[in-house]
Amino acid sequence: METLFERQNQMLRTTDLKIVRSYMDTINWKAPMLCIRGARGVGKSTLLRQYVKMHFMNDTEKVLYCSLDWVYFTQHSLLKVADKFYKLGGKLLILDEVHKYPQWSREVKEIAEVYPDMQLFLSGSSMLRLLDGDADLSRRCMIYEMQGLSYREYLQFYKGIQLPKHQLDEILHQPSEIAAEVNDSCRPLMYFHDYLQFGYYPYYLNNPIDYHSLIEQTVNYVVDVELPQLRAVNPANCRKLKSLLYVLAQQVPFDVDVSKLASMTELQRNTVLEYLRHLNDSKLITLLYSDLLSVKKMKKPDKIYLDNPNLLYALATTPVHIGTARECFTVNQLSFSHTVEYGKSSGDFKVDGKWTFEVGGDKKTFKQISEVPNSFVLADDIEYPRGNKLPLWMIGLLY
Repeated sequence: METLFERQNQMLRTTDLKIVRSYMDTINWKAPMLCIRGARGVGKSTLLRQYVKMHFMNDTEKVLYCSLDWVYFTQHSLLKVADKFYKLGGKLLILDEVHKYPQWSREVKEIAEVYPDMQLFLSGSSMLRLLDGDADLSRRCMIYEMQGLSYREYLQFYKGIQLPKHQLDEILHQPSEIAAEVNDSCRPLMYFHDYLQFGYYPYYLNNPIDYHSLIEQTVNYVVDVELPQLRAVNPANCRKLKSLLYVLAQQVPFDVDVSKLASMTELQRNTVLEYLRHLNDSKLITLLYSDLLSVKKMKKPDKIYLDNPNLLYALATTPVHIGTARECFTVNQLSFSHTVEYGKSSGDFKVDGKWTFEVGGDKKTFKQISEVPNSFVLADDIEYPRGNKLPLWMIGLLY
């Protein structure tokens, strides 16, 4: 136990509080049990350590932060650690990377039942299923999904520019006021294309030269380790799964032809569909459907994007088409708190079943959506709105 407290204090000393993501304020930290899920590298561990440093620095013996991928837990039971911590007066037990501990759900359930007055915070892969395994934790655990940096957060993290969040309804109906506010603080187009390439994961400043290589390493880890562990993917197929991912990276947005994908990757058609769902859960790709209520969703998606434009630039072996990067950005930013469907015959995307969006450059017209109500063009390379033609970068202010 002393070893764990020493490790925690060492990590807290190196935890920076200069920039804390506003996502911190969306979480109910008073909940008896909560779980923060998200793609590898988006900052879950940092957020948890920042919370501890902000609220327990004068009371560190009442909180214990543990990462369950530490070697310590290969020789020590999580149940015994929790029991000893509780008997020492512990109030909050934080279990980071919880999915890396065998039978984690069974032991976490037991801890919650035996010590109901001790808070439990969990974090893990975006593929973490609280309904899976040996215990159903879904009814007692509040679940939060964490995403990488928005364009607004990128400006805060990397450029020191503070901008407020805005709801989508505000952006659509008060764009001139918001654009004026932002342009008083910075030239938003000056940084936007850098964000598309380097701004989504909060570790660019630590190693800018190897940033895209680090993303590729993350992809390899998810495919080689997490998918076999959390989705029972046959390790023998991991290489083919990577092949599938790289095929998508060259051709996104991909009009889905599952038979063609199966042929290119030497996988069975049903296996391709299953792997696409796994890649979607892992936040490496995003599957879009033209009708979320349609039974066709059970067959195949209508469109496939990489999860964020940084992934696109890291994985593509040919020059990235700017139109693809724009659409990838739009889907990524909107999907955080809205339902996005593939527009198919009218516009690129339909959001929350009521707004239609066409995405393009500054010359993009309303030709394809002229007869569609509640329709907007999201245009790159403009600073201010022109009627229902809005700057694309404004979608990056949503969180």
